[in-house]
Amino acid sequence: MANTSLINYYFSHRRFSPSFRSLFFMPTYLALFTSLFILFYISTTSNLFSSNHNPSTLRLKPHFPSGYSTNTRGSKNPVFVFNDSNNPLGHLPRISHPKKNGEAGHESQRVSRLEFSSNGIYVNNEVFHDRDIFLEDYKEMNRSFKIYVYPHRRNDPFANVLLPVDFEPGGNYASESYFKKVLMKSHFITKDPTKADLFFLPFSIARLRHDRRIGVGGIQDFIRAYIFNISQKYPYWNSSGGADHFYVACHSIGRSAMEKAEEVKFNAIQVVCSSSYFLSGYIAHKDTSLPQVWPRQGDPPSLASSKRKKLAFFAGSINSPVREWLLQVWRNDSEIYVHFGRLQTPYADELLGSQFCLHVKGFEINTARIADSLYYGCVPVIIANHYDLPFADILNWKSFSVIVATLDIPLLKKTLQAISSDAYLMLQNNVLKVRKHFQWHFPPVDYDAFYMVMYELWLRRSSVRVPQCASVVPNQ
Repeated sequence: MANTSLINYYFSHRRFSPSFRSLFFMPTYLALFTSLFILFYISTTSNLFSSNHNPSTLRLKPHFPSGYSTNTRGSKNPVFVFNDSNNPLGHLPRISHPKKNGEAGHESQRVSRLEFSSNGIYVNNEVFHDRDIFLEDYKEMNRSFKIYVYPHRRNDPFANVLLPVDFEPGGNYASESYFKKVLMKSHFITKDPTKADLFFLPFSIARLRHDRRIGVGGIQDFIRAYIFNISQKYPYWNSSGGADHFYVACHSIGRSAMEKAEEVKFNAIQVVCSSSYFLSGYIAHKDTSLPQVWPRQGDPPSLASSKRKKLAFFAGSINSPVREWLLQVWRNDSEIYVHFGRLQTPYADELLGSQFCLHVKGFEINTARIADSLYYGCVPVIIANHYDLPFADILNWKSFSVIVATLDIPLLKKTLQAISSDAYLMLQNNVLKVRKHFQWHFPPVDYDAFYMVMYELWLRRSSVRVPQCASVVPNQ
C-alpha cells in the first residue's frame, strides 16, 4: 500500500522536463500522422474506382462474335449463348481484344454465357468455378498423378470383394464398381509405391454386403481386419496414418463400415455417395462426393424445353420426414407432380416431360436422381440440407440446378415460377453441358465421371510427401 502511495505521489507531483514531455506524446503524434496519411491515400485513390460505379460507364455495346446465337423470347434483356461443337467442354473460348497503340492484345476471362441487363451489365454463368485452373490442373493430373493399389491374387478367398468385376456394372450402386474397373486399366496405376501420390484400398462395400460369409453385420470386422493386415504387411499405411489412402463406396453402408476402423474414417479419404456432413463419418474437404449414376447405354436424349409440360416431378418411396412433408404439401397440385408408389408411365418419360426434377432426401441423401435428371435434360432441384454435391470443387452447381432448403418446401412452386424463361434456358443449357461429367465409360472418356473423381482425388493428395520405406513388396 505504501509503495502504491509513493508511485501515485511521484506521477502527480514530478515536473517532467520539456524533452521528456515530447517523448511522452510521441506515440500520439505518430498515430495522428498515420491516420491523416491513410485518409489522404483513400481520397487520392478513390478516383481510380469511381468510374466503375457510374452506370453510364458500365453500359456495354452488345457485340456478336461468330458462334453466338440469340434468344430474346420477347425479353428486353437479350441472352447471348455461345455454341461451339469443337470445344471439348462446350464453353466459350478466350476472346482476344483488339490491340491499342501497338500494345499486345490481351485475353478476357472465359464466360459461357453473357446475359445483358437493361444497363448493359453482364453476368458470368460459367459452369466451372474456374475453367482455366481446371483445364491446367487436369493436364497436370493426367501427366503425373499416380495411384498404388494393394495387390491381391485371383485365388484370394475374397477376390470377389478385392478385385474389379469382370462384367459390365449395373444397378443403383454401379459407380463403385465402375471406378475400380476403370482405374485398374488406367495409366494412373503404378506398381512402384514410392512413386504413388495415393494408395487405394480396393475392397468393395457393395460386394461385401452381398457376400454371405460377411453380410451387413460383418463388414466392420472385415474392414478392421483388412487394415490390420496391410499395416503389418506393408509400411505405407503406418508411415502416414492412412492420410494418403482412399476407398470408394456408393452404398450408404460404406460410411458405417468404418466404425471399427476409425483411423480410416478420420484419416483416409472417403469417396462416397452418401456425402452428408450432417451425420457422423463424412468430413467435408477431406472426403469427397461420388456421383451415384445408373448406367445407361447410348447417347443421352434431348428434348426441347417447350415440350416439358410439367413444372416439377418427383417419384420415390416415403422414407423420410422431408419426403412426407413434400407429399403433404404438393400431393394434389396440378403443376408439381409428386408420386409415391408404382408409376403408371415410364420413368424416363416423366423426366423428359418435366422442367424441374426433384432430388429429395430420403432415408439417406444419396440417390441416382441427380444423374437421372441431367441425363434427361431436366434441371435438378436439390432439396437436401447438408449435402456435399458431387464435384462441388469443380462445378458451379448454381449455374445448372436449383437448391432449395427443406424448410422452404411450401415455397417450392413460388420459387420455381419466379425463374424466368431466359433463366430456365440458361439452366437447361448448362445441364446439357455438364451431364457428360456424370456418365461412366469403359474405357473412360475425357471429363467423364471417372476423370472427374480422379481430379477430386488429385486435389486431395498430400502436399507433404511421406518418404516410403525401401522395403520389398511381398510376392503376391
